[in-house]
Amino acid sequence: MNFDLQPFLENDLVTIRPLRGEDFEDLFKVASDSLIWEQHQNKDRYILKEFNRFFEESLASRGALLIQDRQSKNVVGSSRFKIVDEIDSVVEIGWSFLARHYWGGLYNREIKKLMVNYALKSCRNVIFYVHPKNFRSQRALEKIGAKRLNETEKTWVLPEEEGITYVIWSPL
Repeated sequence: MNFDLQPFLENDLVTIRPLRGEDFEDLFKVASDSLIWEQHQNKDRYILKEFNRFFEESLASRGALLIQDRQSKNVVGSSRFKIVDEIDSVVEIGWSFLARHYWGGLYNREIKKLMVNYALKSCRNVIFYVHPKNFRSQRALEKIGAKRLNETEKTWVLPEEEGITYVIWSPL
């Protein structure tokens, strides 16, 4: 599968580009809000030591992206692409978080639209893994049309006790 994990994407609202080491400080300013992580399985990512670990993992993944407000150039958050299954042509969008100022629909939808539509040019399935107690992310994915999967015959679908798998097959 020919898929660039770190594209440059943009629309009228946001610019999405590869994450770089020098983005740490600006991204940590966003991530240091504990409410961002309250429904997440890693609730301590607002703490410098934990965020540093997450940031280093993000850089090492070679799929991490920084999201900026196109007008103000402020950092909005981060996300990541990961190839999950080359045979079934599955790419994951995950590890996403946004500053609370950008919660509530428009920005999340436009960010996901850019990322999903880009991925579907090369892949058949775009998936999202969500912690069972992260109701905010579940609702956000359902609002953009993602479908919850329970097909246990697919190796890339999480068992219910580990998380919820959402999939999108067509452009937004």
